[in-house]
Amino acid sequence: MRETALSAAHADLGASFTDFGGWKMPLKYTSELQEHRAVRTTAGLFDLSHMGEIRIVGPDAATFLNTALVGNLAAVKIGKAKYSLICREDGGILDDLIAYRIDENEYLLVPNASNREVVAAALTERAAAGPVRDGAPADGDSSSSAGFDVEVWDESEGISLIAVQGPAAQKIISSVVRGNETFLVEELGYYAFTTVSIGGDEILLARTGYTGEDGFELFLPNDKAHALWLALLEAGSDDGLVPCGLACRDSLRLEAGMPLYGNELSTERVSFEAGLPVVSLSKEENFVGRAALEAAKAEGRGKTTGQRLVGLKGLGKRAGRGGYPVLAAEGENAGETVGAVTSGLPSPTLGYPIAMAYVDIAHTEPGTRLDVDLRGKPQPFEVVPLPFYRRER
Repeated sequence: MRETALSAAHADLGASFTDFGGWKMPLKYTSELQEHRAVRTTAGLFDLSHMGEIRIVGPDAATFLNTALVGNLAAVKIGKAKYSLICREDGGILDDLIAYRIDENEYLLVPNASNREVVAAALTERAAAGPVRDGAPADGDSSSSAGFDVEVWDESEGISLIAVQGPAAQKIISSVVRGNETFLVEELGYYAFTTVSIGGDEILLARTGYTGEDGFELFLPNDKAHALWLALLEAGSDDGLVPCGLACRDSLRLEAGMPLYGNELSTERVSFEAGLPVVSLSKEENFVGRAALEAAKAEGRGKTTGQRLVGLKGLGKRAGRGGYPVLAAEGENAGETVGAVTSGLPSPTLGYPIAMAYVDIAHTEPGTRLDVDLRGKPQPFEVVPLPFYRRER
């Protein structure tokens, strides 16, 4: 397994490790429940260095990304970030990612760890191929004059990503930012970023996260990661900051209704089914998957036909897990399978079981009673709007 630059630091803190997308990552340090509650009440420190970092640079960067991704990346202002998807020709989701606009002709994309190489390869191919024709890239190669004037650099191996998430995150980050008297951390907006000086090092600081809490993510070279990790632990020692693993990251994102690739998102699903309003059908450029997504929208896929991702609130004590069948609980088809759970667990914050599931459209209205088949024992659930948890602002 690959290891991040902070692997030794995690071992020193007594972390339990797990294999995640081929990376040796901390699962937890103490207990996932304690770490989950720390993020909701004080702050948690995460090593996310397994995530990908792909830089797009060149005069055609904005136009290229508008053909490679489903969102309107050309409309993103410098210093802002946007959540988007990269799709196949059939509209299936290759990955979800965040795009940071560094400059007029430069973006930084952050795909999921398990999909990084797939995304980098797709972007490289699409850059060489040039403008999209009929929902697919035109034929081309790296030497083709039809290609976009951009370079695609996969920088993942050299970059570490550290996150501070929770109500105390702003205070902790403010205490370690030095050397920039004109910048105040509290003035950095959500899904915005800047470059700051910490310990004499220039670091990209973004107000983004995957927990449902206020928080920040910091991008920096691998050789600077250990010093920053220790500095953040020290800075947050009086504010309840604790190191956190992937176990609580999963329960936090589920409470916040955030999809996970491989669970809620896959090449078998389109954005409309997942309830993600990120597809720009009004932008000028054609993009890979556009024709298929226009057809899916026209047929009402995820709205009036097929299935849609919903939240399920447990009415009993037992939680559903990924893959468990969802059954109709009422009416003529009671007991019939109408969907499947994608993610589920007992919510530490809310005190009852929660799950996300793809369910047939006829059973997606909030308040609808459904059962989840827990190994032959149906348990009662109710359809509820997502997210399950929303922080006070």
